[in-house]
Amino acid sequence: MSASVDREVAPEPGERTRPRFANPYLLLAAAALFWSGNHIVGRAIGGHVPPIGVSTIRWLVPAVLLWPWARPHLKRDWPAIRRHWPAMLWLGLTGGALFTALQYIGLQYTSALNVSVLNSLVPVLIVGTSATLFRDRISPLQFAGIAVSSLGVLIIIGHGSAQALLQLQFNGGDLIIVFNMLVFAVYAACLRLRPPMHALSFIFVFAVLSTLLTAPFAAVEFWRGARFEIDWPMLAAIAYVSIFPSVVAFMAWNRGVELIGANRAGPFLHLVPIYTAVFGTTLLGERLAVFHVAGFGLILAGVWLASVRPSTAS
Repeated sequence: MSASVDREVAPEPGERTRPRFANPYLLLAAAALFWSGNHIVGRAIGGHVPPIGVSTIRWLVPAVLLWPWARPHLKRDWPAIRRHWPAMLWLGLTGGALFTALQYIGLQYTSALNVSVLNSLVPVLIVGTSATLFRDRISPLQFAGIAVSSLGVLIIIGHGSAQALLQLQFNGGDLIIVFNMLVFAVYAACLRLRPPMHALSFIFVFAVLSTLLTAPFAAVEFWRGARFEIDWPMLAAIAYVSIFPSVVAFMAWNRGVELIGANRAGPFLHLVPIYTAVFGTTLLGERLAVFHVAGFGLILAGVWLASVRPSTAS
C-alpha cells in the first residue's frame, strides 16, 4: 500500500487497440467537463427532486444500461471481484453512494459560487489523503501547480477582487460540501486498491453497489413524503446526470488516475470553473471579463505544472 500512484501503468489488454483511452490529460479534462455540467444541473433541480432519490436513480440507470455490455467481462472478472470485494465496497461507498448523495444534498443549501470555491480544495485534499494513507510524495512542481491553479480559481470566483472573496458567506450546506470533497479525495487516493478488471466490469459493479447503498435511504425519503416533480426538463436532467457525470466522467477519471496517479490528476478538477464560466458566457449570455482570462491562464498553467512527470519534476 506504500507504492506511489504517480507512475504510469500499462493499459489493460483489452484497451491496447484503443489509443483514445491512453491519453490521461484528455480523459481528465473530459471528466471535469461533465462534472461541471452536473453542478449546473444539480443546482437547477435542487428542491425539485429528493436528493438521495436522484442519487439512487443516477446509478440505477447506468447499471441497467451497462448490463448487456458488461456481462461478458463480468464472467471473466468475477473471481477478482469476489477476492477484492472489500475494496470494491469501499470504492462504491465513497465514490458512488456518499459522494453523489452528499453532493445533491449540499447543492440544495448552498450556491454554485460557494461550491466552486470549495471544489478547489480537492487537489490539496487528494495530496493530503494520499500522503496519510499511502505515504505518497508530491514533487515541488506538482505542489506549485496546485498553488497556481488554486490562485486562478480564486481570481475567477472573486472577480479579481480580494474584497469579494472576503465577503463570501458560508452555511451548513457548505460544510456538507467540504466533507464531500474529502470523501472524493479518499476515493481518488484509494483507486489504486481497485482489482485488475475491465473498465466496464468496474463501473457496472460500482453502479450496482452505489444503488444498493443509497436505495434504503431513498425509500425513507419517499416514506417521509419526498416526491419527484416529473416533467420533460426533469427527465432530461436525470438522463444527463445518469450518463455523463456518472458513467462517462467516472470511467474517464478512473482511467486518468490509473495512468498518472491521483496527485497529478487532482489539479484537473480546477478546470471545472473554466467550463462553468464558458457555459455561462455561451448559454446564459454572461460577459467574459479580464479576470476570467487571467484566471483561466493560471489554472491551465497550474494544471500543466502539476501534470509533469515526477522524473522531470525533480
